[in-house]
Amino acid sequence: MTVNHTPALSDEVNTLITLFNNAFKIRHQTVLVCCEKEPIYRPADANHPYHRIIFAHGFFASALHEIAHWCVAGKKRRLLEDFGYWYIPDGRTAKQQANFEKVEVKPQALEWIFSISANTTFHFSADNLANGCQASNDFQQAVLAQVQHYLTHGLPKRAQQWSNELVKQFRPNHPLSIKEFTKL
Repeated sequence: MTVNHTPALSDEVNTLITLFNNAFKIRHQTVLVCCEKEPIYRPADANHPYHRIIFAHGFFASALHEIAHWCVAGKKRRLLEDFGYWYIPDGRTAKQQANFEKVEVKPQALEWIFSISANTTFHFSADNLANGCQASNDFQQAVLAQVQHYLTHGLPKRAQQWSNELVKQFRPNHPLSIKEFTKL
């Protein structure tokens, strides 16, 4: 007998999974999957016919964040586990944290756009709680500038499609406005 240890998911999270899988499973061979302790991206392999964006603990925000990373990753990176990026877990030094913030600007900008598209709150993440580290003001400003750039010049294609799907589902007839993304 198999025991399922997957947490009960909220209706919103189940909707998010269905929405993503309907939009991207066939065209991009990619599915959104819950739940592991740590989020990870796993490309298709002999046992799994689809690439998997695996988010943590059934958290809505974790799913949006991991999808943002997928939207930033190019075709070659989408063939590598966790897109081939380095990751130093919680407890990073100041230098490591600065490097983390550099690579997180675009994903967190997209996550912010996705959060507003889904009519939910966005929170900046320094992902370094062991050192009591919060997202720096410079990092927050860089994310805001990237959001404004995306909304002025256009989102990457998959990100635009995902934002459109979220808006349709969670805030129909209320398109995104750059005015919703304000200074911090």
